[in-house]
Amino acid sequence: MSSPTLVPSILGEYRRYRRLAELALEQLDDEQLHARTDADANSVAILVQHLAGNLRSRFSDFLTSDGEKPWRDRDGEFEPPDLTREELLAAWSSAWDVVEQSLGALTPTDLEATVTIRGKALTVTEALHRSVAHVAYHVGQLVLLARQARGSAWASLSIPRGGSAAYARQPTRERGPDG
Repeated sequence: MSSPTLVPSILGEYRRYRRLAELALEQLDDEQLHARTDADANSVAILVQHLAGNLRSRFSDFLTSDGEKPWRDRDGEFEPPDLTREELLAAWSSAWDVVEQSLGALTPTDLEATVTIRGKALTVTEALHRSVAHVAYHVGQLVLLARQARGSAWASLSIPRGGSAAYARQPTRERGPDG
């Protein structure tokens, strides 16, 4: 993939995972949002809080400071949030705004620049791939927890079971939120 298309491609993947998470979140009530399978498990709310903290830290001053900011409380992200749903979703949305702004400012020459995460040097391309994988990992967890919480009331985020033939005739979900 050429450098002029890499950032838009990665941004598209971020948007796709964000949308999957948000479609799952829309299906949960507040109790389901905070439910944990045991005291050491993550809830959907904890995963949202963690991803918001991670993305804000990684993409604030992306090219000029370590991705692990001194103001980030990573351990606190894994504690049940003392936030309303609205506050949690505002933090989520704000973190994604930071991602969008940072990626929107990147130039093709920035892709070979070096950034650091916890003192480890990475090219911008490596850091972006690492971050997309991290987001995908946790969004998968979030979706699984949401699906389990909803049970038979779950609305599929992809091709519903038994719906492959119909989907193949009209693959509408392959388009992102922008068409």
